Amino acid sequence: MSLLPASPRPPRPRTTPQRRPQPPREAGPRPPGRRRPRWGPRAVTTLSVLVLASAGIGHAVVTSLDAGIDRVDPFRDMKNRPEAGHGMNVLLVGTDGREKIGAEARKKYRLGGAPCNCTDTIMIVHISEDRERASVVSLPRDSYAMTPPHTDQVSGEEHEGHPVKLNAAYAEGGPQLTVRTVEKMTRVKIDHYLELDFTSFMKTVDVVGGVELCTTEPLKDSHTGLDLPAGRHTLGGGEALQYVRARYVDAAADLGRMKRQQHFMAALLDRATSSGIVLNPMKFRDVTRAVLGSVRADKGFGTGELLGLGRALRNFSPASSEFTTVPLDKQGHTVKGIGSTLKWDPEKSENIFAALREDKPLSTRPSPDAARRVPVDPRQIRVQVENGTETEGLGRRVDAALAATGFHTTHVPVNAADRSVRRTVVAYDPRWDRSAKSLAAALPGSELRAVKGQGATLRVIAGTDFEKVRKVRAEDPGKGEFGVVRGDEVGCS
Repeated sequence: MSLLPASPRPPRPRTTPQRRPQPPREAGPRPPGRRRPRWGPRAVTTLSVLVLASAGIGHAVVTSLDAGIDRVDPFRDMKNRPEAGHGMNVLLVGTDGREKIGAEARKKYRLGGAPCNCTDTIMIVHISEDRERASVVSLPRDSYAMTPPHTDQVSGEEHEGHPVKLNAAYAEGGPQLTVRTVEKMTRVKIDHYLELDFTSFMKTVDVVGGVELCTTEPLKDSHTGLDLPAGRHTLGGGEALQYVRARYVDAAADLGRMKRQQHFMAALLDRATSSGIVLNPMKFRDVTRAVLGSVRADKGFGTGELLGLGRALRNFSPASSEFTTVPLDKQGHTVKGIGSTLKWDPEKSENIFAALREDKPLSTRPSPDAARRVPVDPRQIRVQVENGTETEGLGRRVDAALAATGFHTTHVPVNAADRSVRRTVVAYDPRWDRSAKSLAAALPGSELRAVKGQGATLRVIAGTDFEKVRKVRAEDPGKGEFGVVRGDEVGCS
């Protein structure tokens, strides 16, 4: 069974690393192009379906779902499109759709107000040709965009190309203008279009039994009703919707929301691939029904594509995924008649889109020794090292290793009162808990111990289990650019 129609393209040499023998796959051409994903609730559910399909569930189960998909033709009469690459690109668009949710749930989860004919999420998801990697790129809805010439779907007026916020392309020209605008901006050929709403998102999260998320600090948003203390949480559909919609948690607004959506996507993938859902035909059916019951898709995305992707992705995991947001050059770029927009960094964004076109990872995969991202810059963390063992010189060795990684150590290690410590301890004042977690990340296997009144200086009591200091670095703050992260780097650890 062919996954997608083949697109003619000149052959090119490929270098394939040696791999363990794999079960034979069904013959047929692979999908030609790529898609750029963006983070949001509906997009999350669709990618989860691709993962869930990996169980190789029977054709009859998936075929029964095909008839429920609402179809749309976003590629009608499109000309001068980008050249197809290797792999497959899916444009995921999230729409409002709150009118399908009951009055009680709308009130509980702050979904009041009239639904709009607009998009609040746009992302390109690229599935690599070897089916071993998914790359997801969020496109901010307020991105400065220039539309191609088009017909306004409401007024019927003919328009020349003109500047808009990216999400306004949907209101003016629906799925077709959205695809055309994205392809013009990225030069990435879109192979499939998927459009989802709030309903499919909530149902999917509930059907998988909720999604586990970890927060390093309290998250509260009066607009969505989100109110999460720091810690580990299992969110149902409604709470998860509040989490991915929240824009007023911090000053990062929409850009911070996209980062949280990346965390959610990774957590959902982890839940889908580790809980046995993909091996349970009935659970798989229930999940796909929840998603596909509120989806619009292009005519080419059907049963064959679901099954083919499922077989190819049966070994998919959070570590197989990578996420990023389009690098921004300027925030607050004001355009007359449009308002404040976000302009993309031309050089950095082109590097991202070129990776999609060429079927390459968005960044070099980090080695086991690569620096781990932490919430607080090590240079801002003052550390006093204590030797909790009888091993001479251990305190000096730990102090030097932490200093080399960037921590602000005292350079004067001392002996601990207890010299029989087995497990290394990070003692901290609860007011500096984020710093403590950053320090503990540099000391694999260490124990966090809260000590009220200790003050700003953290203490490391080195135990006999100490082996090395792991490299850590602060998360990049921005210009809205969060760097490229793997799914297993943003989930609960």
